[in-house]
Amino acid sequence: MSGGADSDPVDRALLRAVLGAGASACGLYVLAADEPVLQLTAMSGLPAPLLEPWGRVALAAPIPVAVAARRQRLVWTAGHQQLARDFPRTAVAVPYDFALAAAPVGEGAGCRGALLLLWPAGHAPQLSADEREAVAEGCRHLAAVLDERPRAGGGPPATGGPRVLMPPPARSVGPEEALAAVDYVERLPGGCCALDLDGRITMVTTGAADLLGEEESRLVGARPWESLPWLRNPVFEDRYRAAVIGRRPMSFTACRPPNRWLTFRLFPDGRGLSVWISPSDRDPGTMAPTPAEGEVMPVRAGHIYHVLHLAAALTEAVGARDVVDLVADQIVPAFGAQGVIMYAAEGGRLRTLGHRGYTAEAVAAFEGVALSAANSPAVHALATGEPRFHSTPEEIERLYPGLPRLTGKAARAVLPLIVSGRPVGCCILAYTRPRIFSPEERQVLTSLAGLIAQALDRARLYDTKQQLAHDLQAGLLPHRLPAVPGLAVAARYLPSTRGMDIGGDFYDLIRLDEGSVAAVIGDVQGHNAAAAALMGQARTAVHAHASAGASPGEVLARTNRLLTDLDPDLFTSCLYVHIDVRTRRACLASAGHPPPLLRRAGRPTTVVNVPPGLLLGIDPDARYSATEIELPADSVLALYTDGLVETPGVDLDRSVANLARRLDEALHLGPDRLADALLKNRHAEADRQDDVALMLLAAEPTRPTGPIAPG
Repeated sequence: MSGGADSDPVDRALLRAVLGAGASACGLYVLAADEPVLQLTAMSGLPAPLLEPWGRVALAAPIPVAVAARRQRLVWTAGHQQLARDFPRTAVAVPYDFALAAAPVGEGAGCRGALLLLWPAGHAPQLSADEREAVAEGCRHLAAVLDERPRAGGGPPATGGPRVLMPPPARSVGPEEALAAVDYVERLPGGCCALDLDGRITMVTTGAADLLGEEESRLVGARPWESLPWLRNPVFEDRYRAAVIGRRPMSFTACRPPNRWLTFRLFPDGRGLSVWISPSDRDPGTMAPTPAEGEVMPVRAGHIYHVLHLAAALTEAVGARDVVDLVADQIVPAFGAQGVIMYAAEGGRLRTLGHRGYTAEAVAAFEGVALSAANSPAVHALATGEPRFHSTPEEIERLYPGLPRLTGKAARAVLPLIVSGRPVGCCILAYTRPRIFSPEERQVLTSLAGLIAQALDRARLYDTKQQLAHDLQAGLLPHRLPAVPGLAVAARYLPSTRGMDIGGDFYDLIRLDEGSVAAVIGDVQGHNAAAAALMGQARTAVHAHASAGASPGEVLARTNRLLTDLDPDLFTSCLYVHIDVRTRRACLASAGHPPPLLRRAGRPTTVVNVPPGLLLGIDPDARYSATEIELPADSVLALYTDGLVETPGVDLDRSVANLARRLDEALHLGPDRLADALLKNRHAEADRQDDVALMLLAAEPTRPTGPIAPG
């Protein structure tokens, strides 16, 4: 723990930010250079273990600092009720009342991370103008300081954890005044002690030691609920956490065996807590009995909330890779492990799902091991269904000769992952030094194993469905587009991030004769197998009618009649473009599809005014009008689906205008690089709720000299 921030400009800027905003605590998250992860690098006003579950945060995670950095905006919650509504996972893990703000450090591509600030309970519902400006100024200053040093790579900070900065003391005192302060507290009735932010006793009066029934030398440096068995009820640690986080006085009453009741009053600030202990004549009622010698101790409050946090996070894990990353990023550091390896049980063998802190040689040694083998800790745990805890390398060597040397690990917790009596895999937490696993730690890890097993089983089922959906989608979209002399074409498809990774967006380029082609783009309502099936039918129908020589309006009319006869209860938008490459003219017809954009050399991009027409599949007698336009040399016609431009809370016309502006800004890019540039922001979005299809048709400067190549 750092006593200040005198030497590091980042630390000084962080303390300046928290003081300027009038906040009680803060944390600085820095974006890694090589992966979309925010790393907690420095903090103040909170104990380090409190933010341990959030030491490494995926940029896509639904928690305040990630949202602030990802969406480039200030995130504010005025209390626990709002936190529970907006960020339920965080609220479950930190069930205390406090105000919170998270703000991006840096802007746009220059974003370096996020600043987390906490205020005591009872803050006004909104930040004041002065507070907002102080937060903004603090972020600007931090960004400027961080820009002067290289970006950090992935993995935890080099020190193994965040720097914990102490705010300056209220005032400095000399030896005489310090002795007078000791005399003062010794004269107070009852007893007093001081705790640091981590809950460790830093000072205790003789009166307090007498009331607690323990020698002063055994109390200093220890946490009360660890050194005094009768304070191991999670309720007591919970009051300490509530005082530190909410920054408000707390109290509780506990029974020192056999029947002496004591009241503890906690007074917190940014450096620690002052505790006043006094005898209590009032029996508060039935309380949990003190554990007997050798009895399993109750799980600590911190572990309870940690399990709840991980349980909430596991419910949001989608694929098996998400489960592995969650275990590696949160469970491993929370339990002080230096490595993890996760296996799936498939076809009677172990298959490695992921690992951290293991060499390739160690991973390869157990890849594909049969579940009937006798030399694997994972196999033994799966065979019995019981977790195994190995505390020393000698113990591991006796059971599995050569394993400590191969892995470089001295202790391990082997957790079988069982669902309804069926083994689905195994999770091994490994340590580089010997480790004694306490009874309460074994309790927590065993509980976590059940949660991980359920999440992994669900995630693997999702992965299977996702692969099937991906294969179906790939089969329905064109594998390649025909080459068209005189016309450069680029097409892209980007699935939504929700659901089964399947939708109804489609595109096609159809060879008509030696001098003309047809481009089509469409969007079937929905994101499921039915939408994909209808998409395939619509694309086939358009292709058939276009190849038969129908005009653009007639192609849509005939396709509409077919889809109406099928009565799929789904509607389809579609834009059909007939292009005569020799005359550089295009004829367009639309069935309720977003209008295309046309960029011409030397002129700003414009929206092509095409009569919208009725969506396909509604009225069998619908008619569709066509519009003709010129496609001069160096022009680009952009066809797209609404997933590219629709953003919640943003006017559609404004989004289309923004797309046109981006087309204008990329004059130097060819169709392929231009398509990638237009999709860049959509690729990065973690909550993209709609598919995106994009087709760019660029008229080349020279006329075609030969027939269109076969598609």
